[in-house]
Amino acid sequence: MRISVFGCGYLGAVHAACMTRLGHEVVGIDVLPEQVAALERGEAPFFEPGLPDLLLEGKASGRLTFSTDPAAAAEATVHFLCVGTPQKRGENAADLTYVRAALEALLPLLKAGDVVVGKSTVPVGTAEELAERIREVQPDAELIWNPEFLREGFAVKDTLHPDRLVYGFAESPAAREAVAKLDEVYAVALGEGTPKIEADLATAQLVKVAANSFLATKISFINAMAELCEATGADVTLLADAIGHDARIGRKFLNAGVGFGGGCLPKDIRAFMARAGELGVDQALTFLREVDSINMRRRVRMVDLAREVSGGSIVGRQVAVLGAAFKPDSDDVRDSPALSVAAQMQLQGARVTVTDPKAIDNAAKKWPELNFADTVEDAVRDADVVLLLTEWPEYVALDPVELATHVRERRIIDGRNCLDPVAWRAAGWHYRALGRP
Repeated sequence: MRISVFGCGYLGAVHAACMTRLGHEVVGIDVLPEQVAALERGEAPFFEPGLPDLLLEGKASGRLTFSTDPAAAAEATVHFLCVGTPQKRGENAADLTYVRAALEALLPLLKAGDVVVGKSTVPVGTAEELAERIREVQPDAELIWNPEFLREGFAVKDTLHPDRLVYGFAESPAAREAVAKLDEVYAVALGEGTPKIEADLATAQLVKVAANSFLATKISFINAMAELCEATGADVTLLADAIGHDARIGRKFLNAGVGFGGGCLPKDIRAFMARAGELGVDQALTFLREVDSINMRRRVRMVDLAREVSGGSIVGRQVAVLGAAFKPDSDDVRDSPALSVAAQMQLQGARVTVTDPKAIDNAAKKWPELNFADTVEDAVRDADVVLLLTEWPEYVALDPVELATHVRERRIIDGRNCLDPVAWRAAGWHYRALGRP
């Protein structure tokens, strides 16, 4: 099929490349010339495993192109909206400027029978607004809301082999024809047995934010338990293992530590709360305020812990931070707990050096005041305390005996509870972690 993708940031670039892998002819549209130029060269403008190969493959096949001109999408029959919905400055609500602008750019191109597919994460009610706008311009085009569920670091896999597909639409014969076209787009995934859930527009919009809110709640719950464990001498990792055996709870996302970040969970739960307030049901989501609060407290607690192990002060201390990205297998530093902690310590008088396998360039743009190192050895040289804040595999696998040869003091804080305390203490390190004795 001929497909257009409006918005070629993280979601859109991955979606465009993956749709080409599935055999479709795809054109990606974006307003940033430098981003389009990089994609046209087959270069990924961000780190995502597997994406560079897909881009080169798509370009070589001739089925993948990118442009800044919306008119390049004129021949497409299925149009995906993949633009960002960042948090409004000074507010919790989502900024829909880019979604509306993308639709307005698409509207003059719509033909009878075309399908507009929304993938952006939007407040409930947005799709209905966009559907009405489409009807005003092209009554014979249809809107389906098809939320994305990508995990950074696994986005290619999640697009090619999703764990579910959700279609939101207003029931009608024309909508059924649109559903059939979207089924054709996802024919490979559906052929693999991927569950498809058909829903109304409101439900489809709620699925993504509800899922993110649940995951954020689970993470903040175990971090709240970590606070209790610290007060009582209990071990939060053993606690998580024990309750995780309950099939109703499960062990995933019960890893206590410095908390969640990134471009989705924090802004999505805040936008969810804001939208609930607009709908007059804000009391239903008041618990998310505490979820957010617990998450932000973890960052403060990490700085306090560094101060504790450093004898009561971090002023003038040499601090090494392992990790800048908000999670491994990503170069995304948006709302990164690791970078937030590093910046707080720098502001409080520490001399902080940060390292990360992929995110140094992005981190340096956000916090140029910090020091950065390309290797772990350079980052920890003469360090008084080391903080592991992003659980990259190479950091989890560090040899405590070898690392000790580079530092001034053997003090390490495991901000992700991913190291073996026995091994590190046996190597002479003062090991501390959130929620562990």
